[in-house]
Amino acid sequence: MDLHTLLSHLHNYSIDGQANPIITSVEMDSRAVTKGCLFICIKGYNFDGHDFAKQAEEKGAVAIVSQRDLDVTVPVIKTNDTRRAMAVLADAFYNQPTQKLHLIGVTGTNGKTSTTHIIEKMFSDNGKKTGMIGTMYIKIGENTYETKNTTPESLTLQKTFSKMVEEKVDTAVMEVSSHALDIGRVHGCEFNMAVFTNLTQDHLDFHTSMDDYRRAKGLLFAGLGNHFDHSKPKFAILNNDDNATEEYIKSTSATVITYGIDKKSDVMAEDIKMTSSGTVFTLITPHGTKKVKMKLIGKFSVYNVLAAISACLYSNIPIDRIVKSIEIMEGVSGRFELVNEGQGYTVIVDYAHTPDSLENVLTTVKQFAKGNVFVIVGCGGDRDRTKRPLMAKIATKYADTAIFTSDNPRSEEPKAILDDMEAGVPGEKYETIIDRAAAIKYAIEKVNKDDVIIIAGKGHETYQIIGEKVFDFDDRLVASQAIKERMY
Repeated sequence: MDLHTLLSHLHNYSIDGQANPIITSVEMDSRAVTKGCLFICIKGYNFDGHDFAKQAEEKGAVAIVSQRDLDVTVPVIKTNDTRRAMAVLADAFYNQPTQKLHLIGVTGTNGKTSTTHIIEKMFSDNGKKTGMIGTMYIKIGENTYETKNTTPESLTLQKTFSKMVEEKVDTAVMEVSSHALDIGRVHGCEFNMAVFTNLTQDHLDFHTSMDDYRRAKGLLFAGLGNHFDHSKPKFAILNNDDNATEEYIKSTSATVITYGIDKKSDVMAEDIKMTSSGTVFTLITPHGTKKVKMKLIGKFSVYNVLAAISACLYSNIPIDRIVKSIEIMEGVSGRFELVNEGQGYTVIVDYAHTPDSLENVLTTVKQFAKGNVFVIVGCGGDRDRTKRPLMAKIATKYADTAIFTSDNPRSEEPKAILDDMEAGVPGEKYETIIDRAAAIKYAIEKVNKDDVIIIAGKGHETYQIIGEKVFDFDDRLVASQAIKERMY
């Protein structure tokens, strides 16, 4: 595609230079630039792409998109907002790939990863070739690829969707973070369905308030558009038991499908019974009522499954096939994941890193634990400080033994993070062990038969960030080793 043809999709810009080179790639990282590239200067948190424009030219960039004048000889396309321009140009360069997919976006504080995995599995079980983008990885068919962000930048997104189209993917499901919505990473994505899991405190290091956080999530539902296309209808799948849903109903003109447990909803679960090995409930839908027996545990898992069922039902998957898929479904990595080495006590690793998710996990465990409950929990550095005392309060409220430890301290002093946690529980009983591995080993040495240990906060992560260094660290492997050492 030549430059001028590509720029015909962008309507607010000026250009310095008359050349009309063929554009062979589009990049925002100067290190990835090759001959024939259009380089887009993006100002990030740590680096400013404008500072690398000359380097991009030297590496073969034939045109550059910028917000200011540059000392280069190739054409410079100046625009007020290069991030917004990038979304437009990426969508055009990759030939609007999301219009060729059944695209489902999932947003919310907790449950995004589990819900996207459940949806993807249901579609895959029913003969669809699927793609998935989220916290853990990008998946195209049976192949997985690393990802840096829950929701990648618009350029990476469109390139990924283009690859999905090439690989004959039918349905793509993705996690959509509030951060990505707020800065426009999903601009240009044509969603057919938007799913809302829940809204609780998180990310107040980025958002100015809970009202701002709620507003950002609502952009996904407003983005479904105002027109009606009966050949390709749009759906907003909303948790009717969450207070934010009322606002999101007002935000969208799409068909609203509600799911819930406590309030009357389109898709509901009743007669929920939980054990340490699974959950049973009655599923009530406009398409029929079914008894469901699944391996997933907890009320929060029921909500995730209801969200996924709603998305699949209104994507025309028959209810009998949906239920069959649920009943054979295994858990998601790092989400209420058992570490089993044949010990007489239970060890569970979970990604719970918000007050609400930690409370969900602990209240679920309390329902089936025969012995004492231990929780090992920390809070991430350079993130929302206000949730630290809340996490500590929940840990001491629900666990018989609470152990505060490091999560990913990043640039903060680990002790300072723990001090913030301890400030929320004056007079309460807890242990503080800064070293995470030592904390896990301590709990496993103290535990007795029928007790339960929850290792919270990192879930599937296989690293720990301390200062500027990234260390190999997997809660599951550390726990497994500690169990074996105690046994032998």
